[in-house]
Amino acid sequence: MPAAPSRTRTHTPTRTGSPSPTPTRPRTLPEAQQWLREHLEQRKNPFNAISHDAAARHIETLPGTDPQSWAGHWLAGAEDFASRARGAEESGDREEALENWWQAYQFAFLGRYPSPLHPAKLHAYDRALQYFGRVSALERTPVQHLASPFEGRAGEGEVLRFFVARPPAGAARPPVVMMWGGIDVWKEESYARGRPLRERGFATLHIDMPGVGQSPVLAGRAAERQWDPVFAWLRGQKDLDADRVAALGLSFGGYWAMKLAHTHREQLAAAVNWGGGVHLTFQPEWQERSRDASSYLMDLMPARARVFGGSTFEDYVDRCPELSLLDQGVLDLPCCPLLLVNGKDDLQNASADLCLALEHGGPKTARLFPGGHMGEGPVLPTVLDWLTDRLR
Repeated sequence: MPAAPSRTRTHTPTRTGSPSPTPTRPRTLPEAQQWLREHLEQRKNPFNAISHDAAARHIETLPGTDPQSWAGHWLAGAEDFASRARGAEESGDREEALENWWQAYQFAFLGRYPSPLHPAKLHAYDRALQYFGRVSALERTPVQHLASPFEGRAGEGEVLRFFVARPPAGAARPPVVMMWGGIDVWKEESYARGRPLRERGFATLHIDMPGVGQSPVLAGRAAERQWDPVFAWLRGQKDLDADRVAALGLSFGGYWAMKLAHTHREQLAAAVNWGGGVHLTFQPEWQERSRDASSYLMDLMPARARVFGGSTFEDYVDRCPELSLLDQGVLDLPCCPLLLVNGKDDLQNASADLCLALEHGGPKTARLFPGGHMGEGPVLPTVLDWLTDRLR
């Protein structure tokens, strides 16, 4: 369903979660290493399901944070694990091979983190895709990779890529949770985060949001069209329940889950915006104040700009206001059951957007958690329980 016609509206920002200006000085290597240590110990992004000890050793020997040094260092660790994985495959040890391919992928992901803005990081991303392919081939529960023809950028014929992971055996026609991340966590990273859902008997479908990974479209006012072929594919699957489909968007990706909750409400049983922007986040004032958010290690603004095909702060600020769901008129449309969660002190996306969303359209479920971007505490269990209630 198309969005309502665009209309310009204003809203006075509240102080909830507004960041203070931060210096633009890049982190020194010791500062970056300390940031990495803290995130590893707390299991925060970019450390998802990585080997703690191996990652800790690589943090201590990190030679630099410039793209060449960064990518090469983490990719060397990935190659070590890939070598072990090949040896395990040759000896017939499937479980050992799977674990080593998984670590190879995790290290290659770090090599391209947060975004392949440099050839060395793009090379790491290519390797991450290869290693993840080996992971999905060896998994005990089936992982199905799909490619759908798609009219992409500038009307060119491209391919929309996504994959589906089934729950353990015994789940008949399971409901489906479509998942995606934001500007740095993509469909391969969302796979590990979908494991608790699969353990509850749900299938998970993983796709890149517009402007990142293998998405065939850049971000823009109508980029949600990339999900149309996905919904069409789901309706044709007899072993999946297309009447019980949810959208779960993390970080920036929460924005797209929220938009789909309105524009594709008839095809969704539920949607979750976990930490994504709505309107205030996309205003130049917020972008100026959050451009060096301490919750991000490096390249926040170039990574944001890349979703529009740009590379600078100015590129992003010139385009991001068009994403406002308030100005597009989307917020006043009816929506499917919708959950909004975030950390009340988010420095990347305005947590006040959650309050703004509650002022428009139909009733929604919302909760602010302690902490910064995406919140701290029982956020994931809250999301899992809410989705379980809606899909069952």
